[in-house]
Amino acid sequence: MAASAVPSSPSGPDDAETFADGRLRQVLGRATVVRGTALGGGFYNSALLLELDDGRRLVLKTAPPADSPALTHERGLLGTEALFHRLAAGAGARVPTVLHHEPAGPGVPSEWLLLSYLDGTTWADARDRLAPADHAVLRRRLGATLARVASVTGSAYGYPRRGPGLSAADWPSAFAAMLRAVLADASRFGVTLPAPAEFLAELPLRFGHRLAEVRRPALVHFDAWEGNIVLGRAPNGVREDSGQVAGTGAWRLSGLIDGERAFFGDPLAELVGLDPLGAAEDDAGLLAGYRSVAPGLAVDRGARIRLALYRVYLALVMRVESVPRSYGGEFAAWLDTWSADRVTEQLAVLDALAN
Repeated sequence: MAASAVPSSPSGPDDAETFADGRLRQVLGRATVVRGTALGGGFYNSALLLELDDGRRLVLKTAPPADSPALTHERGLLGTEALFHRLAAGAGARVPTVLHHEPAGPGVPSEWLLLSYLDGTTWADARDRLAPADHAVLRRRLGATLARVASVTGSAYGYPRRGPGLSAADWPSAFAAMLRAVLADASRFGVTLPAPAEFLAELPLRFGHRLAEVRRPALVHFDAWEGNIVLGRAPNGVREDSGQVAGTGAWRLSGLIDGERAFFGDPLAELVGLDPLGAAEDDAGLLAGYRSVAPGLAVDRGARIRLALYRVYLALVMRVESVPRSYGGEFAAWLDTWSADRVTEQLAVLDALAN
């Protein structure tokens, strides 16, 4: 899971020049980097805020070297992020503008992506400053934004990058492949699972008829938690998406960032990614905002079964990634306990709904 993109301790001009290599200079043209600041919190790709002499601020994201340990679906994540931002922008969502993407290859040791910078602060960092009314309005607007994202239809289900076999012509097959991949990753990295791998791998078959209720490969961010939502203050008199005129300093949704975990599938999966620890389907304001754009969203028995499946998947991803990320200390211990409890809890939900 990605974390918040918040500037940490600034680096000096020499560090900025290190990142402004020949290829980056070609993209920037006459502009030069005058300052580089590390953006903290990311668990996989690194990010640097570039301040240019023409006043622009950009974000340079760089993937780990191609031979670094990673989960199967994590190769080429910056390409996925570039695709997500382009598609989401076309659907009317506020996201960074993609300025350049370059995959790893001859002369390019690591994949990199150059984006515009969204001014503001993450929802996670602003949380203590939000009044209950602010929170309610923002959750409604977030729901509407995610519905716009989900209006994008892919050509296949699953992860968009070609090669690792994580996409298919139907959602049951694609989700089964996604789940099998993370189970194989668990075996590869020696991660103990909360339930037998064979049992977990059978879940998409057991509930295949419910997964088959998904008839369109919708674009899903799958990591739209508060650390990946940027908020800002609306100037007095600005008309918001709701049609209301914002007062001085009213909080506004500036955009979504870090679309690297995106896939095409069930739009309901977005509710799992945006609230990994809870149950976003119980948030009436969020759903009202979503339904203001996509009225057909239903949370019926089949939907709750699919939500439980996606929660099992996400908990397994978070559990397995702790090894290649080399998590340690209290966070690693918490994640180990939480992910085991979450999988056990959701398996019980599936058993109850199956009867």
